[in-house]
Amino acid sequence: CLLHTPRLLLLDEPTAGVDPKARRDFWEEIHRLSAAGITVLVSTHYMDEAERCHRLAYIAYGSLLASGTAAEVVAGCQLNTWQISGDGIHGLAERLRGLPGAEQVASFGATLHVSGRDGALLQASLRTLSDATGLQSMAVAPSLEDAFINLMQRSPDPLSS
Repeated sequence: CLLHTPRLLLLDEPTAGVDPKARRDFWEEIHRLSAAGITVLVSTHYMDEAERCHRLAYIAYGSLLASGTAAEVVAGCQLNTWQISGDGIHGLAERLRGLPGAEQVASFGATLHVSGRDGALLQASLRTLSDATGLQSMAVAPSLEDAFINLMQRSPDPLSS
């Protein structure tokens, strides 16, 4: 696809199923091509790859949900996020989802991210939970993955009706 020096390169999930070293090498090549003036459009479901891009667009069910830089997309969701850690968090996701102010709960390695738009309400709910369970909660910057999950949760699925 590069033999004729294209001005535009379209890549549909090019690193799906690729080992970590090959992924890194592939992205170094994408950045080299971009620096040489080739426009590269990449679709990916890996948020760490999306963060490497200059501009993002989230499209679901044929509708544009958000676009901009990674920072703009995250800021546009207006999320307040806390990281929950400690013993016993693995069975806690459903309980967290029921807390006032908790709009989403997602696993992040050995921790959970709890996010919502009403930061004061969510913080109060988490403080009460932490006092009762001994779990630690710490405010963190929302990630691009937090934003993606939020956008998808707020997006109506036309196939479900």
